[in-house]
Amino acid sequence: MLVLLSKLRLYLKSIYDQLNNQRWKNQVLQAIPFWIASVITGLVAVAYARLFVLAELVTTKVIHWHSWLLFIITPVCFLTSWWLAKRFSPYSRGSGIPQVAAAIEISSPRSEKKLDKLLGIKVIVIKIISSLLMAMGGGAIGREGPTIQIAASIFRKVNQLLPAWWPKVAKRNMIITGAAAGLAAAFNTPLGGIVFAIEELTKTHFSYYKTAIFSSVIIAGLTAQGILGPYLYLGYPKIGNLSGFIFFAVILVAMISGLFGSIMSKIILLIFRWKQSFTGNYHHLFYVLGCAFLMVALAYFIDMNTLGSGKDVMERVLFTPNKYSGWQTPLLRMAGPILSFTTGASGGIFAPALGAGAGVGSWVSSWFHFSETNTNLLILAGMVGFLTGVTRSPFTSAILVLEMTNEHNVIFQLILAAMVASIAALLVDKHSFYDHLKVQYMSELENEERSENAPEKNISEGEVID
Repeated sequence: MLVLLSKLRLYLKSIYDQLNNQRWKNQVLQAIPFWIASVITGLVAVAYARLFVLAELVTTKVIHWHSWLLFIITPVCFLTSWWLAKRFSPYSRGSGIPQVAAAIEISSPRSEKKLDKLLGIKVIVIKIISSLLMAMGGGAIGREGPTIQIAASIFRKVNQLLPAWWPKVAKRNMIITGAAAGLAAAFNTPLGGIVFAIEELTKTHFSYYKTAIFSSVIIAGLTAQGILGPYLYLGYPKIGNLSGFIFFAVILVAMISGLFGSIMSKIILLIFRWKQSFTGNYHHLFYVLGCAFLMVALAYFIDMNTLGSGKDVMERVLFTPNKYSGWQTPLLRMAGPILSFTTGASGGIFAPALGAGAGVGSWVSSWFHFSETNTNLLILAGMVGFLTGVTRSPFTSAILVLEMTNEHNVIFQLILAAMVASIAALLVDKHSFYDHLKVQYMSELENEERSENAPEKNISEGEVID
């Protein structure tokens, strides 16, 4: 008995010593900012998701009421959204993922001004308002990319608010972890958030920040689930009794969707390059109005599915008897993001890419008149393939679709689709859409810094001469 009491006393003493260990205290203190930021991210992601749904409902109600009103509402929404981003926060435009990647790339003590433009409170506010206006106008945008930039901004702000005596947390790790938590909260896909951070955002050894990412993804996801419930982004499509030849169809869908995703990205980049020749704001104004009217015309005269994030298309082909799409569906679902994204307003491309991929999968399925379960697999393969064609992140794409539908039994088919699509996309461009935009944003920041420093340099030179 005395031996047991002695061992217990030694064990309690070791715990006490560990609690008083300064290194252990620092680790706990360093973890707290991640946890606080994760809770805030989960709450903001839920609020943003609900507002986004309400914004898209405006378009739906207008279509059912008087669809011709879109010729008024869409241009007004597109123009206001573009103006807000341009006037108050230029780097809140677009998806948000390239901005986060650029922030990670330039993160250093001397880059605070640049980081403030990419990640901050102003970015969060304008990102949300601008993207909601685009959604109200029927823009083919998503909220997932914006949620990633919003989350990274939240994590960075929490890090900035730490008192001077607090153990320092690397800004780069904070931004990476915020992005992962944002994706997990947006899609309710914790594994997708982790894989996204590793595959898309950083080449740093994972062991340096794995604990922060794991804990932040879990906390942000649980916060979102605590309010929304344990939902799946899409639901449970029926997949089973697959054909023995389905692998060949998966490869075909992956090749087409990967090429289409890369082609859409290339067109957007070419338009951005062309827009650099614009000399005044009125050029941009006329371009935004032109995009809005063209998008409404495509929807009004051809197919209303041109509008919106594309989630309706995914749900229709996966969960209704109307499973087959015509050749125009994937093309219109590509035209929508091109016209929306190139306006310079805020809005992501994740969901539109998934919607376009679903259109490719259902279109190819119509060639073979597959059963419901086989068609559903090809639709998921198309979603994975198209997203891979845009992002060039095959494992992130496969894991996201896997977690959105809880179809773990087809993981090999989805990974196959991702790898084939990644190879096919190389035929169009060797670099991803986000890589190109990241370089563009970094170049813009450098040019702005040069122009801001030029007057100061001239003044100092003038003083010396006098």
